[in-house]
Amino acid sequence: MKTSEFNLDEYYGEIGTVLTDDKKKRGLLIHAFQQIQKDYNYLPDERLRELSKNLDIPLADVYSTASFYKHFYFKPRGKNIVCVCMGTACHVRGASKVLHKLEEEFGVKEGETTEDMSMTLETVGCVGCCGLAPVVTVNEEVVGDVGSDKLKDIIDGVRKSR
Repeated sequence: MKTSEFNLDEYYGEIGTVLTDDKKKRGLLIHAFQQIQKDYNYLPDERLRELSKNLDIPLADVYSTASFYKHFYFKPRGKNIVCVCMGTACHVRGASKVLHKLEEEFGVKEGETTEDMSMTLETVGCVGCCGLAPVVTVNEEVVGDVGSDKLKDIIDGVRKSR
């Protein structure tokens, strides 16, 4: 997104008449973050600096806005995002074992990305599929009732997609 070429009045339409130019620019931040993250799979420092300069918003404000949302990332992420649910139902049904097996297989800890950038391993408090516990998501696709066979399929799938 080239914010320097963005027409604020066209973007906001009639509501723009009651917004200051500063509020109009700040209103673009989330959209800009989403586009940058789509392009890079995270928010690179140099893109945030460019955004700050183009919108004339202090860099500290840009970072504080982005860091407020858990959805935005400041470190590169892997091609595959594997997320293990650690909610109560999943925990009781062996999510910790699933997580440890993934950590062991890929040589990373929760929150880390493999050196070849093929996978980022994360955890979440609850996916909302408690009846399918334990649950793992791979690139937002839900895999329920994860036992040794499904876990092997997940591992093989990530390795094949490198």
